Amino acid sequence: MRAQERHQPDPPVKAIPPARDRLQSRLLVIVAVPALCWVAWNAGRYALAGGHLGKIYLSMAVAVSALFGLAAWRLRAATATAAGCGALICFDITVLSGRPDGRSIFHSGLSPLILLFVITHAATRFRRDRKDTPGLEGAGKHGRNAAQVIANLGVAGVVSLQYHSVFRSLPHPQIGTLAFVTLQIPMLSALAEATADTVSSEIGQAVGGKPFLLVNLRRVAPGTDGAISAVGTLAGVTGATVVALIARPALGLNTAAMIHVVVAATGGLFFDSLLGATVERRGWIGNDAVNFSSTLFAAALACFLDPAVFA
Repeated sequence: MRAQERHQPDPPVKAIPPARDRLQSRLLVIVAVPALCWVAWNAGRYALAGGHLGKIYLSMAVAVSALFGLAAWRLRAATATAAGCGALICFDITVLSGRPDGRSIFHSGLSPLILLFVITHAATRFRRDRKDTPGLEGAGKHGRNAAQVIANLGVAGVVSLQYHSVFRSLPHPQIGTLAFVTLQIPMLSALAEATADTVSSEIGQAVGGKPFLLVNLRRVAPGTDGAISAVGTLAGVTGATVVALIARPALGLNTAAMIHVVVAATGGLFFDSLLGATVERRGWIGNDAVNFSSTLFAAALACFLDPAVFA
């Protein structure tokens, strides 16, 4: 009996004080929202530079982004404030990764972003009754809050600004070239990592089993910070791969670019678990900070895997 007790999983405990967790989340929103608004301003300038077709594309992006936020709110996938942040990020990604030259608005990051929303929403709803227990993370009864949305999607929205910066510096920028596709890889990697993280967590908790910590392979209770499982990890990598697959026709990615996206997203997924098992378990940072750092890591890793991003 004593031997069995020694191998019982540790109960899930949130080490970070609630006040510190809330403060970090609020700071994330305070810093990110103005940055995303600045990106949106540049996105508007980028689209308007395309003349009449650019104006049409801009109008469509505004409408689709508003519908995206409204759908998230009506489905209770996000609170009203979070839905507004999601709409802002959707606008940034759609315009700056799109082609305001008469092509479809879905030939942009909008397609993988919508797929991300569908996949993560389905994963969150999957066997929800088994996840509504103390210690297990969830989106809450009213959906994810603004900090959670920004933590998962904010990096992708801000990184998309590099399209505008790079193309404005070129004498004759050509949308749809190899260089343009290369610049999309960090943004897509951040989206794929956010998908992988949510899917792995939700599916891992729903299916059950005993997860383990990446740092010492010790079995712990479901919902423990930094805990991973084989089923959850496989589901997460699959989710990232699906996002990369839909991005291929939408953005014109080749096979090498798709592999870069999946590898970077997988690296971000394991980085998330590493942070959770170390600094989050010690109470230094909360889950929102971990998620934001992981998407940032995935975007940075994508740049490292493809040095042409810096060209």
